[in-house]
Order: sequence, then structure tokens, then C-alpha cells
Amino acid sequence: MIKRRIAHCTFCDMIHGAAEVSICHEDSQAIAFMDVQPVNNGHVLVVPREHYESVADVPRDLALHLFKITMDLGDAVRRVAGTDALNIVVNSGIEAGQDEPHYHVHLIPRRQGDGFEIPLPFGGSAMPDRTILDAYAARIIAALRDPIKAAAERTVAIPVFEESGPMRSGSERAERSHVRGHTSQADGWRPREGAHGEVLPESFSESKEPRGDE
Repeated sequence: MIKRRIAHCTFCDMIHGAAEVSICHEDSQAIAFMDVQPVNNGHVLVVPREHYESVADVPRDLALHLFKITMDLGDAVRRVAGTDALNIVVNSGIEAGQDEPHYHVHLIPRRQGDGFEIPLPFGGSAMPDRTILDAYAARIIAALRDPIKAAAERTVAIPVFEESGPMRSGSERAERSHVRGHTSQADGWRPREGAHGEVLPESFSESKEPRGDE
């Protein structure tokens, strides 16, 4: 596991005493403190003491420890904040909204009308064809069984639904094709069994060739 060191990290400064912090839990591996820009009172961050940038960098045993702390603190945060509603959020990567390059977990007590939104199910996405969902499920299962082989096959095309871009209504998205790439010869996709029992997508066409007298 490679730890990515950067020139400056605000969370590392806080952990090493170079900035003010309101601590609600600490142990040899982790620290939890109050967010200085909270969604609601009681908003807590759970942070590893060692610098790991993303969820992919965090060792498995440390990730489990952080989640245990998060679960333990969740009960206390709900009691103190006076609400049963709680979001547990990890933003890993810039595209996912991570603004501090030090892995951390948000515990956010929620209240009706607080203005914070995590819109799931995502209203801007039409439901993909079941074949596409099955193909992705099979690919994920294969990646769990053989990560090295899965990485080597990442360039193999599989049908995909149109991922989220600018927000559009579900009906607008449904009018567009669920499959990216060259599909002029394919009317759809159907599953076929791979050599190891995995489900693989296969294009098919029901188009008929025009006859000479037509």
C-alpha cells in the first residue's frame, strides 16, 4: 500500500497540533473532530492519523477500524443532535467532491429542510436495460475473483447506459440510446456465457438485408 505524501495537508496539520481542532474521539490510528463548516450542529469528521489520500489507498484493517469508530460515534451524534436521521458520507476523488486530499468520513446529523441534498435515486438517469446491469454485475464479480485479469480486460467494450452529465429529465434520457459506441449494426444486446461461466454482452441485429427486387 502506497501512501501519497503531499507538500501540505490541513488535516495533517490539525492532527499534529498545528491548528485548532475540537476532538470528540482519538486513538492510536484515528481522530474524530467537529467540522468547521457543518451542515448541522454535530457534524463530525473521522480521519486516519496517517496520510492516505483516497479510499483506494487506505489499508483494509484501518478502513474497518474507521468504520467501527463511525458507527460508535453515530449513536452519540444522533443523541446529542436530537435527531434519528444521519448521513455517513465519503467523498473519494475530486470528481466525487473531495476537497481535502486526506481521506475522511463525514457523519452528518440531518434535519427536515436543512438544505443539504444527496439526490438518490438520481432523477437525471433513466433506468438501464437489465442486460446492461447484468453485464456490469458479472464484470464486478469477475474483478473480485481475479483483479489482475479484470484490469487487463478493462479495454473490452461492454454496453453501458448513458452516465450522468448535465441534468435532464428521465424522459429526455430515455429517448437517447443506452449503448455507447458503434451500434449501427446492432438492434440490441443479449447475454452469452463466457468460458468461466460469466455473463458477457453480445450485440445482435434483427435488421434484414434488402432484397434485390426491393
